[in-house]
Amino acid sequence: MTPRYARRTTLAVATAVAAGALLSTGLTTSASAQVPADATTLAAAPTDLTAAARTSLIQQAQTDAAETAQSIGLGAKEKLVVKDIVKDADGTVHTRYERTYAGLPVLGGDLIVHSKAGKTEGVTKAVKAAIKVASLTPKVTPAKAEKQAVGLAKDAGSAASAADQAPRKVIWAGDGTPVLAYETVVGGLQDDGTPNQLHVITDAATGKKLFEYQGIENATGTGKTLYSGSVSLTTTLSGSTYQLYDTSRGGHKTYNLAHKTSGTGSLFTDADNVWGTGAASSSSTDQTAAADAAYGAQETWDFYKATFGRSGIKNNGVGAYSRVHYGNSYVNAFWDDSCFCMTYGDGSGNNHPLTSLDVAGHEMSHGVTSNTAGLNYSGESGGLNEATSDIFGTGVEFYANNASDKGDYLIGEKININGDGTPLRYMDKPSKDGGSADYWSSSVGNKDVHYSSGVANHFFYLLSEGSGAKTINGVSYNSPTYNGAAVTGIGRDKALQIWYKALTTYMTSTTNYKGARTATLSAASALYGSTSAEYKAVAAAWTAVNVS
Repeated sequence: MTPRYARRTTLAVATAVAAGALLSTGLTTSASAQVPADATTLAAAPTDLTAAARTSLIQQAQTDAAETAQSIGLGAKEKLVVKDIVKDADGTVHTRYERTYAGLPVLGGDLIVHSKAGKTEGVTKAVKAAIKVASLTPKVTPAKAEKQAVGLAKDAGSAASAADQAPRKVIWAGDGTPVLAYETVVGGLQDDGTPNQLHVITDAATGKKLFEYQGIENATGTGKTLYSGSVSLTTTLSGSTYQLYDTSRGGHKTYNLAHKTSGTGSLFTDADNVWGTGAASSSSTDQTAAADAAYGAQETWDFYKATFGRSGIKNNGVGAYSRVHYGNSYVNAFWDDSCFCMTYGDGSGNNHPLTSLDVAGHEMSHGVTSNTAGLNYSGESGGLNEATSDIFGTGVEFYANNASDKGDYLIGEKININGDGTPLRYMDKPSKDGGSADYWSSSVGNKDVHYSSGVANHFFYLLSEGSGAKTINGVSYNSPTYNGAAVTGIGRDKALQIWYKALTTYMTSTTNYKGARTATLSAASALYGSTSAEYKAVAAAWTAVNVS
């Protein structure tokens, strides 16, 4: 089966808005922020904020939220709740907000305000429509909405007979026209054993299903590791026992689920601080998979810190945790926002763990996306979500520069899910996997998100390396273009900076491929200037995948 990289969005409500319930079809438009054409790479790069400085900025932005809402033209019933802040070296601040209307969360109402020296320079919105509904009184009952959601969850394999919590009233703006709705979340397990968290949006006036999405986004990721050789791991000595607990990276811990499917599991411990054997084992106490998972978490943390100045998934210095040996012969892995953790199955026969380096990077990058743009896991935005994890997972692999797992533009090449040594996905020509799209078309959003991601993966490869035949780290590539024109790459380092800035300062939950083109051009302009070779290369690479 094709592993699906996963996250579970949180349901916690902060000032009456759910942090993780960011849904949309990706069909709404995004307004691009105005950026100075003469911005330099150094000036537009994000600064490395301390936890205290970031907290202070967020608190001040929340204090000023009412004034900000008024200044950008929001209605009297609308309020802003700060989600995140990115500050550039030149003092430009990008503040990401969730929105409420009459106290109800607005799903698909997120926006980013770009300011400098206290003056707003632009606003990027998930939806342009004014947030306003005729009535806040539902015409259908919560019970009807719940019944509908439970039925849909059962169709996906869940045995749950009730929602995880009562349906809540929301404003649904994901389709561009705000309506009063219910959001219902149903748990349990999907038919392949993956945890289920189905979000169903129901029109509160008609009972019609408006949207559904899976909160679990599936995935395929020192010790003596299976995939990365012998590596150094940061551990903790407690008494006379070592723990797989990395206090230098936000307190990341690696736990053993021992083939269970719930709970945190038990923290891996060892007497001699040597973890694993370098070989796979079906034993539920095997340390090798744990060593790979811990190494992947370590390298991913370091990649984000060194490359973007980002301190952890939420950029708050707090580490996630990892769980290995999930389920029985579970051929998958997933990121879950609700536990803020990565979980890895052991694969076929319980001796093919899905803990390779690019998988680990992919997993945690779902968490980064969730805590920045919140790209909805459906339609074109879902493809962009998956591609973002492939892009940054690839970045992690190149960053680690591990001799046993050299950087490449292949996804999941080490875990051999297909059984014939082929990777899950190819970035230079995505269609080589038999299902992914090389180029955009009007139907690409109807594909599974793991296949619609091909357009953005292809864009990133072309932007990094260019078109045509070449060999990189011993792997041969030959990337075509839609229009037959040659594309010259700008290098992976610059391509990563452009994608990260677009994700964190210009993309919203509803961004589609057209919006991604706009977002990356805005990022390239901010980083390198609107007349730069980098800006022109971004435009050319999108044209080469038929996004123009």
